[in-house]
Amino acid sequence: MEQVKRIAVFFLPVIVCFFGVAFASVFWMNNYRQAAYENVSAFCETLLQGNPDAEEQVLSALKKYNDYTSQQIGGNAFLEQYGYRREDFCQGLGWEFPVVSIALFFLIAGCFTASAGYTRRRSQKRIEELTDYLEQINLGTEGLILQKKEDEFSRLQDEMYKTVTELFRTKEAAVKAKNNFAKNLANIAHQLKTPITAAFLSLQLMEKTVPNGYGEQIRKPLERLNCLEEALLTLSKIDTGTLQLEHSSVDLYTALNLAAENLSELLADKKVEVYIPYQGCAEITGDLEWTMQAFINLIKNCMEHSPRGGTIFCDYFCNPLYRQVRIWDEGEGFDPEDIPRLFERFYRGKRTVGNGMGIGLSLARSVIELQNGNITARNLPEGGACFEIRFYSH
Repeated sequence: MEQVKRIAVFFLPVIVCFFGVAFASVFWMNNYRQAAYENVSAFCETLLQGNPDAEEQVLSALKKYNDYTSQQIGGNAFLEQYGYRREDFCQGLGWEFPVVSIALFFLIAGCFTASAGYTRRRSQKRIEELTDYLEQINLGTEGLILQKKEDEFSRLQDEMYKTVTELFRTKEAAVKAKNNFAKNLANIAHQLKTPITAAFLSLQLMEKTVPNGYGEQIRKPLERLNCLEEALLTLSKIDTGTLQLEHSSVDLYTALNLAAENLSELLADKKVEVYIPYQGCAEITGDLEWTMQAFINLIKNCMEHSPRGGTIFCDYFCNPLYRQVRIWDEGEGFDPEDIPRLFERFYRGKRTVGNGMGIGLSLARSVIELQNGNITARNLPEGGACFEIRFYSH
């Protein structure tokens, strides 16, 4: 049925145009012949009224004229020598032909316009259907099926179904792989917990019974391994969506100061200061402890890259759309090649210092994103690395 409609819409203007031209041609031919007949008849009548005895000659000349016109008539300009022009004859051709021609023109134009409008509306409707389908899929509506229609969009619709089906399969496989990875990560973290705890207990017993300087050398890698285990466990909770975050008012100035206080010993050892000016109350809806932990990781990264005696700057402001926090240092900044991958897990940049495991920035980004925010990193024109965090209003 749809195919028949498409054929009808396509050929209707062509058919109307053909019959319109044919009708105009026949109408003009009949009109022309009628005018020519009436003009020759009037001429003969006028001639015979002035010369009644010339009837036989006129009829004979008329017969010869008919025989002549059946063979050739084009190019005859005999009357020009007497001052006559073609405009002086066939006065019977009046306004009918132009009016009919104009009417046919508007009829044909109307058919073409109606056909084009119908085709455009039908195409727009199909495009809207396919667009709505994709919007519903993007909103997470699985199993949505459009009614199958045979038209010029059929192939596009088939390819969309194939692509959407393949994307759902890929998504399911990716989610399954991510959950498996998170479970494995959690299992590894739990498996590490037991030997690390046993090692700490043995270290404490050894330090009590045989005090010497070797205990401190063992304690540092054990503490680092313990931090790794806790980070892996936290990442696994984030991946599986089981990390519990509070949803209460968090003052950004307070969270920044608490983060700096937690790093006070490390900052004092490196003689690095943290400057946090008070710029009024700016609150977000989130978890104070985890927000503070994200800020700790960012300030610690800046501290590691700050020169001795340098300063880490923090500021914040708010507007109707979001709350913004900036943390930057006076170091040499990020390597440009590292910036796109700074927040990847276990990634260590070219200018990384210390024995970090490449988890801190990734963990900070995950916590910020869980609180409806995002984080970016860039180098400042005057030097130094800068983290920019935005928490958007719900």
